[in-house]
Amino acid sequence: MNTKLLIFVKNNIIFALISVSLVLTMNKNSYSSENIKGESYYYDTLANNWGKIFPDGNRNAAGPKFFKYLIDQDLSFDDFVQFNKRYCPVSGSLIAPGSEPAFISMNEVDSGNKVCGDMYRCCWPCVCDSTKYAKAMEISYKFQGIEERFTVMTIDNPCGKEEFPLEVNRDYFCIGEKMNLDQVYAVDQKMIIGLLHKPTICNSSDLLAINNHTVVGQQCKIRNSTKEEELISGMGDIFIKLSK
Repeated sequence: MNTKLLIFVKNNIIFALISVSLVLTMNKNSYSSENIKGESYYYDTLANNWGKIFPDGNRNAAGPKFFKYLIDQDLSFDDFVQFNKRYCPVSGSLIAPGSEPAFISMNEVDSGNKVCGDMYRCCWPCVCDSTKYAKAMEISYKFQGIEERFTVMTIDNPCGKEEFPLEVNRDYFCIGEKMNLDQVYAVDQKMIIGLLHKPTICNSSDLLAINNHTVVGQQCKIRNSTKEEELISGMGDIFIKLSK
């Protein structure tokens, strides 16, 4: 075999090996990304850090603790959004992968607008409690140097309440009558409990769909007109006492 032919064959073998290597690397990266960044990744990460987030194990009504923990991490905005799908803003419970959100409406802070969006929750009573006692607010924050705007669910500063719910770890939320900003995140004296996903100003079709929904419309109408002392499902009156 002459020299030119040997060089040609050698170069083609090298090119083929490089091509195969690139394909394998791309497939590996695609596989890793799909698995590492799947819903289970976000759920498992929060579960594994449970003790850091809740040193005494008490997560009652502690959605604000999850939110503060996540916004303090050096996350991309996409990861931040995905993590915020894996806990309930009202109860503080983790939400299993594969759970579908509820489409809800809530009042916007300092306006007469109704904001619609998706809420990830552990149970239907938490949906009702959030729509009645929480308000939506658009805020901005820099994630890895990139400023993003998004909509959060908020409650008023609960720390001046005479009847702070005993089931909630007050130290997680308050220092005296002020919010404990080392433990929770606040904007304009509003404590943030979680993220409202895919937010939009409600139109008539949105509100009609919500009102006609078996749970968000019909069951929540019953729950939200029930006296607090008679509520025995979901977080009961714990979140309500904290937020009203």
